[in-house]
Amino acid sequence: MKLDVRSVAGAALEAIDVDDSVFGLEPNAAVVHQALVAQLAARRAGSAHTKTRGEVRGSTRKTSRQKGLGRARMGSIRSPLRRGGGVIFGPAPRSYVQRLPKRMRRLAIRSVLSARAQEQRLVVVDRLGLDTPSSKAVRGMLAALGVERSALIVTGAADRNAHLSARNLDGTRVLPADTLNVGDLLSHHTVLLTVDAVRRIEALWGGERATLRRAAVPGA
Repeated sequence: MKLDVRSVAGAALEAIDVDDSVFGLEPNAAVVHQALVAQLAARRAGSAHTKTRGEVRGSTRKTSRQKGLGRARMGSIRSPLRRGGGVIFGPAPRSYVQRLPKRMRRLAIRSVLSARAQEQRLVVVDRLGLDTPSSKAVRGMLAALGVERSALIVTGAADRNAHLSARNLDGTRVLPADTLNVGDLLSHHTVLLTVDAVRRIEALWGGERATLRRAAVPGA
């Protein structure tokens, strides 16, 4: 499979060969959904907590005798039936983390990248060329490339200048290829990759790593 490479000014430069197992895959929507649910669940703190009747402060003495008063039977002031008492079946601290096999996580990322390529929402540039932080330069680049909605800019390695340049632009985010994830891919309309990012993505999720659980990363 080939992807067209453009300059930051929008001019067509060349076409590069890319790994079909990463950018030419038939997307698996079920795996993508499962990976997204797992990622969102992992963000939950799981710190919600309510006190049961055994944890509420107060006396356990019966408030009044059982019979003869014409009232309902009442136990201690900790009873869930009383104001200020404990809570029945309330939330307790827990972990919401869902375990997902490595091959499923890799398949989910490859599925989203392939879907973006099929939908013509994947743009490849030769390089960003940001020597200093400049939001104006990133805004001009996105306009030249025809990106009118939200964009996820993926670089081969962490790029401080790109991060500082894009952080003030609404709907624009910069990530290194190593931290690419399903949530960010799905929450942005267009994915913009540098050539270095394409090669890093292929090294991380293509080749043997597309099928083997313990395959080594080339060049690591």
